[in-house]
Amino acid sequence: MPAPRPPGPAANAAADSDVARLRALLLADLRAAGLRPGNPRLLLLAGLPGAGKSSFARRICAQHPFLTIESDRMRKTLFPRPQYDFAENRRLFDACHRLIDEFLRQGYPLIFDATNIRERDRIPVYNIAQKRRVPLAIAVITAPRTTVRSRLQRRASGQDSHTWSDANWQIYCRMTPNWEPVTRPHIAADTSGSIAAALRQALAWAAGPGR
Repeated sequence: MPAPRPPGPAANAAADSDVARLRALLLADLRAAGLRPGNPRLLLLAGLPGAGKSSFARRICAQHPFLTIESDRMRKTLFPRPQYDFAENRRLFDACHRLIDEFLRQGYPLIFDATNIRERDRIPVYNIAQKRRVPLAIAVITAPRTTVRSRLQRRASGQDSHTWSDANWQIYCRMTPNWEPVTRPHIAADTSGSIAAALRQALAWAAGPGR
């Protein structure tokens, strides 16, 4: 089988344009939050749609400064009418991974809020943290199917104003068989009940040496 061709100039220009658009959004977030470089580290969230990842990230950020790279928001910035196909996903996550690397290099603490349902989705993020020699923590966010279904129904009816996601029950069901458990040490949060213990773990890691 012939080796894949490297991206051509047009593809490289499109990728650079994607990164520039998302970078502008994140820089505005930094200015609004008054977040300065220092204490670089990366909190990787993983979980199916409707599990409560973004809510967990907001709870963390309310008590400790992080720049959040939220894949659903990034997707809507690049693709106002997203199709959720392979090419779109590749563009989105290539850009997100480049920005994770860039902002970690500059010394910012980051949360990467995405489903990250397969290990192959997580490995690039692990590798970036290792390359930048920054502490990495993983939080696996879950909720029972009945809870998720209720949340997604509220989202579909427009009752959830705090989400960028378009994921519905059908998407959740389609993605569920692809979930691969996180085998590395991680923080576990079932958002159908109290997440106080998981928040304490995450905040202790955020404020500590990062081991």
